[in-house]
Amino acid sequence: MKLLETTRLRLHEITVADAPFYVKLFNSEGWIKYIGDRGVHTISDAEAYIKKNYLPSYEKHGYGSYTVQLKETNETIGACGLYKRDNLDHPDIGFAFLGEYLGKGYGYEAASAVMEYAQTTLGIQKVLGFTLEDNVASIMLLEKLGLQKSGTYLFENDKEELLLFSN
Repeated sequence: MKLLETTRLRLHEITVADAPFYVKLFNSEGWIKYIGDRGVHTISDAEAYIKKNYLPSYEKHGYGSYTVQLKETNETIGACGLYKRDNLDHPDIGFAFLGEYLGKGYGYEAASAVMEYAQTTLGIQKVLGFTLEDNVASIMLLEKLGLQKSGTYLFENDKEELLLFSN
């Protein structure tokens, strides 16, 4: 299990033991509004989702999404990581935090650690970012990470066009 640490945060590979937190995150207002309903409403739904969507990435690519915890309390507050999509040449960075932890700099702290890990340890130089046009906080975070708007992108089977960012 890979572990990243920052001044205030600890990031670890998602495991099925994290399922109760992901039920909460996937059903939070921000997740539903900006990412979408994943149909994860029970712990067993979350366990299945983690096994299908998160665990294979660590084995296949050597990276993925990470559970974010506060060092001081061990409280789980969000997720941040890299996603390698089959139809794209470069991974994209993604992040989501429970509402009560927004605006405290945790997103930037976690995402900066992931970007540094991608570049220095994994040798990944180009990282993409996607967000909805009305997700101002994510746009600001992507730009603060050094990514610039480079167009739009529509994922297969998606209804909404997303802003595309890259470094």
